[in-house]
Amino acid sequence: MAETPRPTHPLSVAEAWSVTADRAADTTFFFDFDGVLSPVTDDPEASQPVAAVPGVLEQLAASVRRVAIVSARPVSFLRSRFASLERVDLYGLYGLEVWHEGEVVTEPAALPWIPAMADLTERARAELPDAVLVEFKRLSVALHWRTAPQLAPVVERWGHEQAERLGLKIQGGRMVVELKPPVDQDKGMVITEGVRDAGCAWYFGDDMSDIKAFDALRAREAVDPAFFGVAVAVANPETGADVSNAADLTLESPDAVTAFLTDGLRRIQAQ
Repeated sequence: MAETPRPTHPLSVAEAWSVTADRAADTTFFFDFDGVLSPVTDDPEASQPVAAVPGVLEQLAASVRRVAIVSARPVSFLRSRFASLERVDLYGLYGLEVWHEGEVVTEPAALPWIPAMADLTERARAELPDAVLVEFKRLSVALHWRTAPQLAPVVERWGHEQAERLGLKIQGGRMVVELKPPVDQDKGMVITEGVRDAGCAWYFGDDMSDIKAFDALRAREAVDPAFFGVAVAVANPETGADVSNAADLTLESPDAVTAFLTDGLRRIQAQ
């Protein structure tokens, strides 16, 4: 059977799945966690994947070349939610940590920053209002104001002051500011490396940091006409239209992602 020609963007769902089914053995799927595989919650520790997600990802991983989760969460958190998955790679902290074939690999340049992040966590808890949730991630500190949106200017100002004081990177997100070591690593870099040998790749994201991953798919297509990338946004009221405008397709919720993948699996397995 002749391979389905690569469609141009914008594309339809049918076109995207048709090309993917033809290239399943050479296709990689990447997923953000919060807002994509799990609803966003007031308490980050309470987040759980949609019930059907682990099973769908395991089936998908058996049907394509590779499946990976690329998240701002630490690998330890992702492992606690996906311990049953044997074929899915985990990228934590924007790629500073990687779980692959039963081993966690940490970016060496980030390790010296662990004490500074612990100190920053204590400073944040002492100086910021109690309504701000301070999340220590070992290699980064996230400051959440989801339960007190009026505090956004206070948290953002404090975060930028600390980033300048310590020479840290700052990452904005959905009602959160995250302070990270000054190490060149983001989701776009993870995807750039991850698609180097792939013929087709999908990325599902919901936040501003995911646009870099979408851009990585576009960049690969620009230099390799045979490569096919699909950027999927998951809608939410906090990032508005920015993420959707950067994507090929938009889904309404993590539950819709699960249904979409279940349908896609049927198409792949029927090929």
